[in-house]
Amino acid sequence: MTLRETIAAVTGSEVSGANKLAGGDLGGALLVELADGGRLVAKHGPLVAREAEMLRAIAAAGAPAPKVLHAEGELLLMEHVEADGEAGWDSLADALNLLHAGQEAPFGWDADYAFGPVPIFNTQAENWSRFWAQNRLLCHGEKVDGSLTRRLEALAKRLPSILPATPPPALLHGDLWGGNVLFNRGKLVALIDPACYIGHREVDVAMLTLFDFPPDSFFDALELEPGWRERLPVYRLWPLLVHLRLFGHAYRQRVKAELGKLGF
Repeated sequence: MTLRETIAAVTGSEVSGANKLAGGDLGGALLVELADGGRLVAKHGPLVAREAEMLRAIAAAGAPAPKVLHAEGELLLMEHVEADGEAGWDSLADALNLLHAGQEAPFGWDADYAFGPVPIFNTQAENWSRFWAQNRLLCHGEKVDGSLTRRLEALAKRLPSILPATPPPALLHGDLWGGNVLFNRGKLVALIDPACYIGHREVDVAMLTLFDFPPDSFFDALELEPGWRERLPVYRLWPLLVHLRLFGHAYRQRVKAELGKLGF
């Protein structure tokens, strides 16, 4: 079946139009208009079944996520969530407290994922600092220049003294920048485009501070562990290294700056 035929079969309505949604550089979602006046979002690719699983996990934790309507083969259909961009940081903090509630699971995920051509290795581990060293730092070694590789290797050796070995396991969104947080009328209405795994909740906080500026009240509501600000550079390195690989030299200075904050 064609995309239009599949959507019609799932929804019971013909497709009257489809337009690419604005979003991140790795987007590809379509806003689909239905003949009955409805709207939905369609995504196509080899990892959409895993995205559907993650969206369901977020919703099951009590945080808002688009409802999955269809996830078969390489096609994901989900509800369209209206957003106006009026931030509601208190509601986001409430949702993250639900999302990050204790999990009885090892760190990582039962499958790898990807940001475009950059793989996200989720090999499960009982030791968090070891997971972060292997799957979020050292995995970039041969993909970045030698001077950065050596600094990352030095940091990885010291990581057990910087990160906790067994923080409370939390379900992470995994790509929590502002573009993946939908607000409407000052309330959080959906978390989208997840890259979920089990890890330290400060990872999501670090990602949210990479391009966005939440107020102090947001961090206060999360009641983070002492020393969380000092650990943020370690966690910001992961998305910055991904950006360096995806978008080039412009991100090298930011990688170096975060390493410098950690003394490497």
